[in-house]
Amino acid sequence: MTVTTPIHVIGGGLAGSEASFQIASAGVPVVLHEMRPTRMTEAHKTEGLAELVCSNSFRSDEWETNAVGLLHEEMRRANSLIMAAGDVTKLPAGGALAVDRDAFSAEVTRRLEAHPLVTISRGEIAGLPPSDWENVIVATGPLTSPDLSAAIANLTGETELAFFDAIAPVIHFDSIDTSVAWRASRYGKAGPAGTGADYLNCPMNREEYEAFIDALLSAEKTVFKEWEANTPYFDGCLPVEVMAERGRETLRFGPMKPVGLDDPRTGRWPYAVVQLRQDNALGTLWNMVGFQTKMKHAEQVRVFRMIPGLEHAEFARLGGLHRNTYLNSPRVLDGCLRMKAMPRLRFAGQITGVEGYVESAAIGLLAGRFAAAERLGRHPVAPPATTALGALLDHITGGHIVTEDEPREDASPRARSFQPMNINYGLLPPLDETPTMSADGKRLKGPERGLAKKKLQSQRALADLANWLGASGKSAAAE
Repeated sequence: MTVTTPIHVIGGGLAGSEASFQIASAGVPVVLHEMRPTRMTEAHKTEGLAELVCSNSFRSDEWETNAVGLLHEEMRRANSLIMAAGDVTKLPAGGALAVDRDAFSAEVTRRLEAHPLVTISRGEIAGLPPSDWENVIVATGPLTSPDLSAAIANLTGETELAFFDAIAPVIHFDSIDTSVAWRASRYGKAGPAGTGADYLNCPMNREEYEAFIDALLSAEKTVFKEWEANTPYFDGCLPVEVMAERGRETLRFGPMKPVGLDDPRTGRWPYAVVQLRQDNALGTLWNMVGFQTKMKHAEQVRVFRMIPGLEHAEFARLGGLHRNTYLNSPRVLDGCLRMKAMPRLRFAGQITGVEGYVESAAIGLLAGRFAAAERLGRHPVAPPATTALGALLDHITGGHIVTEDEPREDASPRARSFQPMNINYGLLPPLDETPTMSADGKRLKGPERGLAKKKLQSQRALADLANWLGASGKSAAAE
């Protein structure tokens, strides 16, 4: 079946780029609309597609016992552009998949520009898309332009929920004191591009840690505008000083936990650790892992130079804060990501209520496949809920908590406290039977039992994904 009418994708971030690639791969023409550089955002610095504005890490790449790694593997098997670009621009990062952010964006841009069915259009789509665009994916992300945000809110009758997202600082490598900071991955674990010594670790004793906490708590912070004052944070990206406010030990059990890291000077775990992760292929830039912040720039320099090994740190980028928005998706979207009030519009990425680079791209992958199937005259089929892809889709389109005391006159869910969600095993359906014995007949206990359960869930997910991909392929071949 030859298709000439294009699908329009608004937004050239990870989700929009992935959606466009999936559409073109299905043989359907696509126009990808990106407003940069005509109009920039508060967080972006370049005009490249799929620019990474926060961390350069896609998190764990281990698929058997980590839900993020499982999502990576599912996307690879579904011909993901984002994962393909990540794999060719990866950097050492222990058990994680980290990328050179500039090379990654350039690779995504190159592949889309080279595709014969992809047209890239630069310029802002203000308000709702033109009425003659019959099949549209809105993947404008957490920094959706005000005009489009207002149009969406007016159309749905729902006010978009909002939260703050913070950015971690990046440091020049040659300003780090490597006589203090040592290279190691936690427990020596090597990742997809790693050696087992992929992080720079800055140790703290108890006195140094307590002084650091005092400095975080007393530092001058960014003052919010009146309209931002009641905007909550997303728990997966809390500013470091907000974590400190929740308790003096919070950071030692979070981004500053010292477990699995032997200080070569003492042979023991330090009291606390600040980890730095390589941020570019040259190894000249390193970012502070988990150190998103809303401190003012001068305060960041003062406070972060208290960290052993960073006394003379020079910052290529200081931390920042931006306001993100997302839909009340369980109420306004159907199971194929279409807006109930205007089904010609689909949504993808962070605006749907997923959190994380890979999760955003995953929803872009699904939206692109659904839109292409619809354009080809097929009924879109969602992946099984037993897969990471299906579990994320279920969460944002109806799998969230339902308010029991609210009347239900129709089948639409009544979502309570809907917030952004990373992929995790808690979103996948439980196994029919929880494993109790190992392969060699020994009874599983505690963590061993939990790992065995995750492995079985991951194996089930990939088997069910293969069936879904096979069915999709047969359907496409039949066309």
